[in-house]
Parts: sequence; structure tokens; C-alpha cells
Amino acid sequence: MDIGAELRRRFAQVRLLSLDLDGVMTDGGVYYAETGEELRRYDIKDGTGIVRLREAGFHLAVITNSRGVAIERRMQRLGIQHFHMGIADKLPVLRSVAESLGFGLDAVAHIADDVNDLTALRAVGLALAPADAVPEVLAVAHYITKKNGGRGAVREVCEMLLEIQKSRQGSVQQ
Repeated sequence: MDIGAELRRRFAQVRLLSLDLDGVMTDGGVYYAETGEELRRYDIKDGTGIVRLREAGFHLAVITNSRGVAIERRMQRLGIQHFHMGIADKLPVLRSVAESLGFGLDAVAHIADDVNDLTALRAVGLALAPADAVPEVLAVAHYITKKNGGRGAVREVCEMLLEIQKSRQGSVQQ
């Protein structure tokens, strides 16, 4: 992975990956069934990345303004430890989760795609954006994924975190 030393340092300090839902874990589309039920599309490969990251010892949070039983089921299936729905201002929740885990926001990465996450993105140690995020988010992101939200962006971030952690552990053991 060809990233600069400062960005590598930011990735290396991450202990908590926080994710927005719509436009990050999903493609941003909301589908309505005839019954009125909202449906979202998730990328299974993104989910595998999340599980691999969790199994490697990273903490995970999903903080979303959305609500729904299907969302809860997806988060349970992925084993998301810190899941919060109906949250418009995400920074206080993100700060609380980090503090409960015993570290500051410098050890947090947050990935989001729209303006409602700007305060959280500006406060964390590693601000991430999918390739199709709005310009305001792209402008504050430390790293912009090559993939779009709901189409591999989360997996890309997970793989980068795992690779940097692995290379860091290798250099510590040598």
C-alpha cells in the first residue's frame, strides 16, 4: 500500500472504526416495499471485512440517524459492539464510546459520506470518505477510498487497517 508516513501513522493508531450507515455500509439507496417497509442494500464483502477487523481485535461502532429492525439485524449479524440508531449529532456518541473503551478520539477512524458527519470527521484521528461522498466530506477526509459506499469502501478500509496492523506487529517482533 503506497500511502505517506503521516497517513500510515494515522491508520496505525486506530483502535475503533466508526461507520455511518447510509451511503457507507449501503449504497445510499432506500427501497420501499409495497408494505411500506424500507429496504437497504449491503455489500457482503464489506461485511466480511468488518468481521475480519472485529476478529483481529478492533472495536467497531455504527452510528446512524436511520432506524429499523432490519438495520438492527444486520448489525447483530456483523457483531457490531457499539450500535446507535436515530443519532443526528454523532460526535457526542462517538466521544462517549471511545471514552468507555479507554481512549481518545485520536484512536478513532470514522467513515462517512455526507455533511451531517462533518463534526465527527473533523474530531477524529482518521477521517475517511467513500469515493462518492459529497465534496464537503471529501475536503476534510484524510483518506478517500477508491470504492463507493456500499460497493467495497468499507472492505477497502478494513483491509488497510489489517495490513498496517500486521506490518506494525511484524516490525515490533523483529
